[in-house]
Amino acid sequence: MRVLVADKLAEEGLEILKASGLEYDVKVGLKEDELACEVGNYDALIVRSGAKVTKRVLAQPGSLKAIARAGVGVDNIDCETATLKGILVMNTAEASTLSTAEHALALMFSLARHIPQAHHSLITGQLEWKKRSSFQGTQLAGKTLGVVGMGRIGRTVASRALAMEMNVLGFDPYFTAPTALDGKVKLVRDFDEFLKQLDVITFHVPGGESTRHLLNRERLFNKCKPNLLVINDARGEVVDEYALADALKEKKIAGAAIDVYAAEPPPKDHPLFGLDNVVLTPHLGASTDEAQTAVSVDACKAIVAYLQNGEIRGAVNGGGIRLDLPADEAPFADLARRMGGLLPAMCDTGYKTITLRAKGARVQKLATTLMRLATVELLRANIGENINVINVEHFARSRGIELAQITEAAPPAGMAGDVVELQVTLPGGETHRILGTVYADRLPRVVRIDSFSMDMIPEGNMVLVLNEDQPGVIGMVGNTFGQAGVNIANMVISRSTNGNQKVQMMLIKTDSAAPDSLLAGLRQRPYIMRVKPVTLPER
Repeated sequence: MRVLVADKLAEEGLEILKASGLEYDVKVGLKEDELACEVGNYDALIVRSGAKVTKRVLAQPGSLKAIARAGVGVDNIDCETATLKGILVMNTAEASTLSTAEHALALMFSLARHIPQAHHSLITGQLEWKKRSSFQGTQLAGKTLGVVGMGRIGRTVASRALAMEMNVLGFDPYFTAPTALDGKVKLVRDFDEFLKQLDVITFHVPGGESTRHLLNRERLFNKCKPNLLVINDARGEVVDEYALADALKEKKIAGAAIDVYAAEPPPKDHPLFGLDNVVLTPHLGASTDEAQTAVSVDACKAIVAYLQNGEIRGAVNGGGIRLDLPADEAPFADLARRMGGLLPAMCDTGYKTITLRAKGARVQKLATTLMRLATVELLRANIGENINVINVEHFARSRGIELAQITEAAPPAGMAGDVVELQVTLPGGETHRILGTVYADRLPRVVRIDSFSMDMIPEGNMVLVLNEDQPGVIGMVGNTFGQAGVNIANMVISRSTNGNQKVQMMLIKTDSAAPDSLLAGLRQRPYIMRVKPVTLPER
């Protein structure tokens, strides 16, 4: 396994790579063409904000499996292309949480008390001591702070503001509870109603179209209190900077403290420059010694954990997948893969829907992981080997396949323990399903395919045979394999009724793969309805 470090990292991070035994190269300052030529030679890439991982860079990713961003944002990584190529993207959001939250609070204090302006006036000799009251500020205790985005940083800012005796409201469309921080922060669902109540607003949300110009001209001029202080330590595009400058000039709001800009570095004629009721810093939110070391260490740890153990940390496009499962849960991941590899033997066409039901206490929390693992195997035959748990949802949607997962606390009637059910619906409405479980021996078991009950471990070379339940069919099938020189290692037989017709299923395990001539000949024999080969990994 090889890792490319394309931006400068703290030595403590590089020590993590060295101690892991992974090979790594540090190549800082690579241009787009140079990085595009390099990435395919590595299994993982670590960047900060300097290296630009564009669509062109990822066009031929070779063996690249993961990208870690030592920092919060992934603006410099084309996540859509990475996902399409099956490359995991991770960031280190937690590492800089405290530093970024502290910086937002520092901006708030500096703005409320005019500290930068007072400092500049004093040291440059411009201050007339008797007129120092011109820098009179506002007390924050008792004021209402609005926190936009109740993620890690937002909650950290809110908890400290509460300790300062501020009233705190939250706005976050993805936060479903009515309150946060043990009921101390009320969530307001309507942004305009939220804005009308605030003395201070601070942003802690990602960039993108959903948050672009969340604070816009109409809101600045018509919804805000005239004493409002605006803090933006998140992403520059969240606030309309030109509208903000106009609102400050016309005293529609009282002040703004900004650390991030729509274009970085901001142009020299930026409209906020030169205003006396602003505090501006050059994107310093996570710029502390502790944070810079922590993001490097966490990025390197994330890459080592993924390459060596399949553990996913800080995933941006992982969708809640867990691959580093404990010993009592890992067999269910193996079961899902094998069920996904076996069920296509019952189907002749593509899928309209794929549904996974996780029934039981353990598998409920694994539903997303099991869904993706099973779907990868269901689609692999038609899409190819470049499909994996990172890009499988994209491939399914692009082909019009609906994915659904359902969790239930109890197993189906008549069954015990944790049960996984995988069902597909074909374009014509036909459905097929497979049920599996794991016993105390931690071996994957298939216990039902459609209406056929059984107890078998799916592995190795197999042939699924459906036939009318008539005398002599089992013997004929066995003789056919013997005449072809294919040894039957095991056979599971189950019987069912399809309308008035009695049907039998045989799942035959063989020591070697059945040749096409054997399968074609078997399909021509009397009473044979279906013959499908299956190859699954040996245990």
